[in-house]
Amino acid sequence: MTNSVQIIPFTNLALAFIPVFVVAGILYKWTSEGSHTLYAVFRMLVQLLLIGYFLIFIFESDSAWVVMTVLIVMLCTSSWIALRTIKTQRLFLYRKAFLAITLGGGITLLLITQGVLGLDPWYWPRYLIPLAGMIFANAMNSVSLAAERLTAEMERDVQYEQARNIAFRASLIPIINSLLAVGLVSLPGMMTGQILSGISPLIAVRYQIMVMCMVFASAGISSACFLKFLDPKNNNQPGKE
Repeated sequence: MTNSVQIIPFTNLALAFIPVFVVAGILYKWTSEGSHTLYAVFRMLVQLLLIGYFLIFIFESDSAWVVMTVLIVMLCTSSWIALRTIKTQRLFLYRKAFLAITLGGGITLLLITQGVLGLDPWYWPRYLIPLAGMIFANAMNSVSLAAERLTAEMERDVQYEQARNIAFRASLIPIINSLLAVGLVSLPGMMTGQILSGISPLIAVRYQIMVMCMVFASAGISSACFLKFLDPKNNNQPGKE
């Protein structure tokens, strides 16, 4: 057994898109939204190919300013994407989402990188950028679910506190499912990647425990902050965007 990672030829990688196109075809036939799905897949492909080259630049730059700029871009982008399903008051909600993800994700990222890992230098991009990506992405998904569910409940004239509680529980469903399934149903990304690269499973498990804690915490804190920021007691009536 070799410890080197197997390189995937682009011709082989193309095979992975076959089931993707099957799903897009089904989605188009049933909902007429296949074109949007294909756009999302194309955008994913371009973004990942570009970020591969960009990460090489970031890792070699050894600059705290470059890393901080990347983190700010990640925060701004994740906050906007989190509100993708919300059609009204997006500018008002964007400020709330940005602050919520910054607090929930930032606090968690700081604790993990400086407390658990003790990065030296603190901005070590090879660790900080991938971890920030996982943290902000999970916070983004949680805030998105919270926003969608809170909006739906408020439109049904549910009182804010009850709607908040329902939205908070809904926002944590995916990550709680992951906590229950990890090790039994799935071997998550970081653990799988480390095992494939030859790292001992016992070491990979420690990293995965850290990852599961950080994504759960960032998701929960961010969605809780977002919902709290929307408490009518703390806000004037926002105008329509």
